[in-house]
Amino acid sequence: MKHCYVLGMLCLVLASCKKEAQPELTEHQHNSAVAAIHTESTQLLTEGLETGSKGAYASASVTLGSGSWTLDEALIGNSAADVKSGSQSARIRNTGSLSMNFNITAGDSTTIKIDHAKYGSDASSTWQLWISTNGGTSYTQVGSTITTSSSTLQTATFQVTNTGNIRLSVRKISGGTNRINIDNISVSTGTGGGTNPGGGTAGDDSHLLLGNPNGAVANITSPNNYLMDQTYYTIAYNRDRGTPNWVSWHIQSSDIGSTPRTNDFRADSALPSGWYQVQNSSYSGSGFDRGHNCPSGDRTSSTAANSSTFLMTNMIPQAPNNNQQTWEGLESYTRSLVSAGNEVYVIAGSYGTGGTGSNGGVTNTINNGNVTVPSNVWKIIVVLPNGNNDISRITSTTRVIAINTPNTNTINSDWKTYRTSVNSIETATGYSFFASIPATIRTALKQNVDNQ
Repeated sequence: MKHCYVLGMLCLVLASCKKEAQPELTEHQHNSAVAAIHTESTQLLTEGLETGSKGAYASASVTLGSGSWTLDEALIGNSAADVKSGSQSARIRNTGSLSMNFNITAGDSTTIKIDHAKYGSDASSTWQLWISTNGGTSYTQVGSTITTSSSTLQTATFQVTNTGNIRLSVRKISGGTNRINIDNISVSTGTGGGTNPGGGTAGDDSHLLLGNPNGAVANITSPNNYLMDQTYYTIAYNRDRGTPNWVSWHIQSSDIGSTPRTNDFRADSALPSGWYQVQNSSYSGSGFDRGHNCPSGDRTSSTAANSSTFLMTNMIPQAPNNNQQTWEGLESYTRSLVSAGNEVYVIAGSYGTGGTGSNGGVTNTINNGNVTVPSNVWKIIVVLPNGNNDISRITSTTRVIAINTPNTNTINSDWKTYRTSVNSIETATGYSFFASIPATIRTALKQNVDNQ
């Protein structure tokens, strides 16, 4: 995770290129480095409108992926005329609004991004962003009034100087019965400061550079979407399932070395006090492998890097043939892309309940119900030639590989069989990917199915 950046800050060692290998960090260096990385950008909220349903304009609250929102003169639209990056977006008419019923905690230099477009063939409308700092008692407008005149998603960006608890309200203020679509609401906070010896934008090589798909937070009040920085990858852990919702990481040539596989599967002692810790032996006799999300083979630059991948918070119960054949093939192919002069951003996860392992029959849970067996395992890979300023280099033709496999032992060994679109994975999971990528590019990337 940006070792050149970290060592450049902490040790002032030579870092002439962001892609070169660096020695391991001391514990003090690591702790300081993590703090420095976190000051760049922390995702507070990501709402892609992919979960929840509301088919009428009458005011009502609906539970979305990030929490409860009130939609007044607004609904969740999924028709062909609704402009959206996944399968749904909010549709607002008259002087309707879309408002949070919960708080998020803003910090220095908070950035809010909202995608918007005209619905169908409707004429232009205008809208505003308002925020409340007192739990919804009163609101203040943020930034300027936005005109929605395009039939494709555009991104409006707002800067907030308030710190502490805030909640958002998107308010349509003109255009009468003309409707607008709102999608992909994201809130991030951080100073964006620090030094980047490689010359790229702040955040290059960060595991969450492309976004936080479901707004995971490092707060024990969110036990089933708990953000954990594992240094060599980042996860959104689900306490009740005993597995991660997703794991996100970056791979470059310096991550691939000659360190042998450590095989030190172990419980993750960094979980909050009182949470059940899945053990090394928890999958024994279940008929399922301890399936890595971030693979051991992607972290062979050092013993510490490889060992980190054997934490049980990085594992799911994976059908042996799914793990050892289909996914091994995709993982090896991904590393071959890195060897060929590319860097890749990867996010992998699972969803659903019920898989079929080597014991036969569908199994819903193992380890006395402490670990849920997923029905599906998915992965998204964004491929870039080595370079800097990664976000700015992503275009509508950037290669994106997305696959979604059943968690069964009768799976086809060829991963290419299971290629799909990012939109399809969003529909299945309710997540919203690529929040950091401009709207027009993001829309194109999500709908493509890789065929290389």
